[in-house]
This record gives sequence, structure tokens and C-alpha cells, in this order.
Amino acid sequence: MRLGVLDVGSNTVHLLVVDAHRGGHPDPMCSEKTQLRLAEHLEAGRLTTAGADRLVRAVKRAKAAATIAGCEELLAFATSALRDATNAAAVLTRVRTETGIDLEVLSGEDEARYTFLAVRRWHGWSAGRLLVLDIGGGSLELAAGRDEDPDVALSLPLGAGRLTRQRLPGDPPARRDVEALAADLDEALAPIARQLGEAGPHDLAVGTSKTFRSLARLADTSPSGTGTRPRRVLTEAGLRQLFGFISRMASPDLAALDGVSPGRAHQLVAGALVAGAAMRALDVSELHICPWALREGVILHRLDTLGVPAASQRPWPLTDRYPHRAAVSRWSAG
Repeated sequence: MRLGVLDVGSNTVHLLVVDAHRGGHPDPMCSEKTQLRLAEHLEAGRLTTAGADRLVRAVKRAKAAATIAGCEELLAFATSALRDATNAAAVLTRVRTETGIDLEVLSGEDEARYTFLAVRRWHGWSAGRLLVLDIGGGSLELAAGRDEDPDVALSLPLGAGRLTRQRLPGDPPARRDVEALAADLDEALAPIARQLGEAGPHDLAVGTSKTFRSLARLADTSPSGTGTRPRRVLTEAGLRQLFGFISRMASPDLAALDGVSPGRAHQLVAGALVAGAAMRALDVSELHICPWALREGVILHRLDTLGVPAASQRPWPLTDRYPHRAAVSRWSAG
């Protein structure tokens, strides 16, 4: 079947269309992004009218693209930007009324769990116990476990975009601001590292998200493997060396680097600070970069539940834990 997944994040509205079936590898057919920077439209905790207008237009475009692509089902969700908005309910009602799309707002823990599922499927059971880190625009997700559902799933408001807006106003950021943020990140992640450590040691540490992919690409000039997805590893030493370079660059210069998108260049330094602090706190010397993350996790879970009676489905963030909600917001073509 052809599935579309619509991810309304802090930076972009991203539609991914795949051909997939239960037990099969999702085959990407097309991808479309709108650079929305929704989090920058939050004022006094509320999403502005202008921000809501842009969101409605972006969702309409995504729905039209999904129709043209022949999607049988559209799985639509939103993450930290709408999760943070105090007027989220009113915005979601407007989106549903004007577009017919019912966005599901995921909790940070749900994000971590879906991402963990995707990483587990990508790396397989032979990877052993996984530790997964995902740096988004608004939050940092962490999860660890041996099965497909992690033993620990955590979310912290330490996203690259959020920290850039709140803590790094300069371009490039002032050294004193960088040092202050680095110290605060070390302090914030210390108890999280203890909590994850109590759950048991990991066999493989994995990083997902655009931030980790960009950092790994910049730090590693010789990715291993063949095919369309070279295997990349981000080492703590490589990240440290890279940071000394990028922390002195303005965002237009960062955007010119290979693998750095113009829309995210301004938050790369904050992302590198979060990555470095997390690796130090968790005693991780290298992170294997996984191309699958939240969107793929949502798709995989949907495929797992096709044709399975609800009573037989295993507990999962958007089903059994919230019986009053649909598994994911759905729209059927036609």
C-alpha cells in the first residue's frame, strides 16, 4: 500500500510517501518539505495567527501532494512546537476544519519510542542493547532497551532550534554564550545519564536526525560501506575537532558546507553542543548514524497493526495508552 506520513516539526512540515506492506521494507517514493520554522512563531507561549496561517497552508499543500502521489492513507502528527503552544487545541481544530487533517500531537516520550522502533528495525537484533539519541529542533529524545519498545524513553527541551533562540543570539555566537550553554547542558544531562545507566549498559549507541547526520558528514570524510546509504559514525574526538571550526562561523558560511541545509545552518552550533554534552554524559565515544527515525517508526508501527484486531495489538504510544484517540490521525484518499 502507499502511505504518506506528515511530520509537523519545529523547523519543517515534511511529507514522506512510501510504498510498503507488513513485513516489508518501506520504499520511499517521494518527499516534500516546507520550511516553516513553526517554533519561531510562538509568542508568550501561544502560536501566532500568522504561524497558524502558515501551518494551515503547509498542511493543505501536503494533503494535495499526498493525493497526487496516490496515498491510500496519511499519518499526520506534530511534535514539540505544537506541544509547547498553549493554544494548541484551537490551532488543531482550525487545521482540522480547514484541511480535513486531524493532527496528533505526540509527547516527547512517544517520539523517543517511535524513533527507537525505527532504529531497532534498521540495525536488527544483532545490535544488542541500543542507546538512541535524537536531536530535534525543540527537544532531545533519548531511549534505551533490548526490545522494540525501549525500557527507558525520555525527552528534554534541549532542541537545537530552541537553544539557539534562547541561548545563542549571536551569529556566530559569542564565546561566553557557548561556554555558558555547554556548562548548563552538562549539568542538565548528568541525572539523565544516571537514569539511563541504571537501565543497563548499551551495546550500540545510535544517533538519528538531521543534526547528527550533518555533524557526522562534516566530521567524517571517509564514510564506510557501499550503496546509496554509506555508514557514518560520529566520534567524540571528531565532533570536538569539528566544533572548534564551526563555532566561529556565521550561518551563511555554515550553509555553504556540504550536508548543511540553509534552513538549519543557524542552529548547527547548538546542535553540536547538545551532541557533545550527551556523548560526554553517557560516556559514548562514537555514535552510529541511522537514516531512519521518527517518521519511519510511525510507518513501521502502522504496518505492524494492519489487519490486527485492536485487542491483540501490543501497547504503544498512540493506541492502547490513549484509547480515546485513533492510532494516528488518518485521512483516506478519495
